[in-house]
Parts: sequence; structure tokens; C-alpha cells
Amino acid sequence: MTHPGRGLYGQAVEELGRRIIRGDYPPGTVVDPANFEAELGVSKTVVREALRVLAAKGLLESKQKRGTTIRPRADWNLLDSDLLRWQGSSAPTDGFLGDLAEVRAIVEPAGARLAAVRRTPADLDAMRQALGAMAAADKDAEAMVEADLAFHRALLDAAHNELLSRMEVVIEAGLRVRDRIVHGARHFSDSIPVHQELLDAVEAGDPDAAVAAVESLLAQASGDLAAVRADQDAAGADRLPKEVP
Repeated sequence: MTHPGRGLYGQAVEELGRRIIRGDYPPGTVVDPANFEAELGVSKTVVREALRVLAAKGLLESKQKRGTTIRPRADWNLLDSDLLRWQGSSAPTDGFLGDLAEVRAIVEPAGARLAAVRRTPADLDAMRQALGAMAAADKDAEAMVEADLAFHRALLDAAHNELLSRMEVVIEAGLRVRDRIVHGARHFSDSIPVHQELLDAVEAGDPDAAVAAVESLLAQASGDLAAVRADQDAAGADRLPKEVP
């Protein structure tokens, strides 16, 4: 279930969802909807609808005589696009980043292999346009992030597997968090050459080369993130938290 990104209703979903993901209300906590009305300055109807959306995402449940309770993390719909975004939008944990990296390492090589066999001229055009946008972004971190996302989205789409394309939500979460951290740093590797290698392999219809290029890209991404952490340690900055609060 999705929700509109605007208005009081959307804002209530965002705020309460982020609080739950952040650990403000640990699993098993009984929360009072009336308190949310007062804290957020919204109506009972807005809170009720927001809680209904969050319940559909597995975050909470409401029962008579028991009230509204935060559900165990094992019940959360962790592949929901909002939950992925909320986990990565504040201070992503090492565990969360590690999980995303592992999923990318499973999904993207397989997607690249299929893309090299099934790509169409339109798929190649989409990848070229995204790569051109990455080059044009230069030092604009946000533009680089969006172009990077477009490239990897086009790569998955080129596999022409509907279920694999749906994994975009996980890939996007991993890329967006990683890119925000890395491109916000002073120094990071130039990823355009290895993206070009991937595009060339897909265009040439070479599955093995496409897989190798993706694996190089993922290794570079991991190395860049590790370098940022090392810089943070050297500067005495706060490390990314190792455990979910």
C-alpha cells in the first residue's frame, strides 16, 4: 500500500513511519493514537488513516482491548519502498547497508547476464542516456545519484523479467543511500568508466563480460564506502551505527 507524498495524511505517514523505523517505539510498545493527534496537530481521521497504511506495511496492529501495538521487526514488510527509504534516509546502520550490498551482489550480476542476451535498442538507448546524464552531472551529487539510479533501472529492465524489474526498489534503496554518503564526501572513484564497460558488454551481447563489469562496479562501490568510513574515523566523526537503535 502506498500513500500520497503531500498533505497532512502523507506527512503523518512519513513522520510516524520514520519514528517506528528509527526505534522511537520499540516492538511491543502500545501507542496511543490520541497522542499522535496532539503531537502532529492533525485530526483523528488523519491519524486513523495513517495508522491503517502503517499496519498494511506490517509495522503495527490494532486490536480491541489491547490497543495499537508496534509489531516485531520480523513482521515488517522490509521490501516496501517506504520502509527501505525510511531506513536509509537518516543514519543507515552497517547491517542495513550490508544487507543491501548482498542483495545487489545477487540480483545485479544475474540481471546483467540476462540484459546482455535480451536487450533491445530502446534498452541500450536508456542506458546511454543515463550514462550521459552521469557524465553531465559532474560535481552535482543529487544529479549524479538520479542518473546512477536511471542507469541501473534501465539495466534491470533490459533483462525483460517483470519480477526482476521489481527488485528495482531494493537496488534503488541501496544505490541512493550509498551514493548519498559517497558523493557527499570530498573524494570518490570515477564510476563512469566501469559503467561504460558494463554498457559495452551489454551492447556486445557478452553475458560473462557484463557480469564481470557489474562485479567490478559493486567492488568499487564497496571500496568507496569503506574509504568514507575510514575518513570519518580519521577525522573523529561519528561512525555509522552498527546496530539498529
